[in-house]
Amino acid sequence: MPKLTSVHHLALTVTDVERSVPWYARVLDLEESHRREDPETGVHKVVLKSAGDGFSVVLVQHPDTDRRGFDERRTGLDHVAFSVSSRAELCEWEDRLSEYGVSYLRPTTSRTFEGSSVIVFRDPDGIQLEIWSDPEL
Repeated sequence: MPKLTSVHHLALTVTDVERSVPWYARVLDLEESHRREDPETGVHKVVLKSAGDGFSVVLVQHPDTDRRGFDERRTGLDHVAFSVSSRAELCEWEDRLSEYGVSYLRPTTSRTFEGSSVIVFRDPDGIQLEIWSDPEL
């Protein structure tokens, strides 16, 4: 059986794609690749790519936005963790989040993966995001 090699893209449901696209582009340094609007379903999708096309984040807005806000304690997505190469890069991301006025928790040691460090913050819809640094060998 062939092994899975990576995550191709991550799709997140947002309440307002026009509000979320600039936030993700500015804060996470993602670049808009393309958009799709389905007139039959009313679904709007915007694909944002990372530098070097390493992965894509797809922001999806459904026409039915009358629902509760994001809560990682409900079944479904808990959080999304993006990785960086070093603790120094993690500190640079902390500076970036601060510069853009994003509320975050200062880098802490992971309780899940020994020796890793993480910054936790939330997008405009309250989706929990993380910047992650594994231990340096």
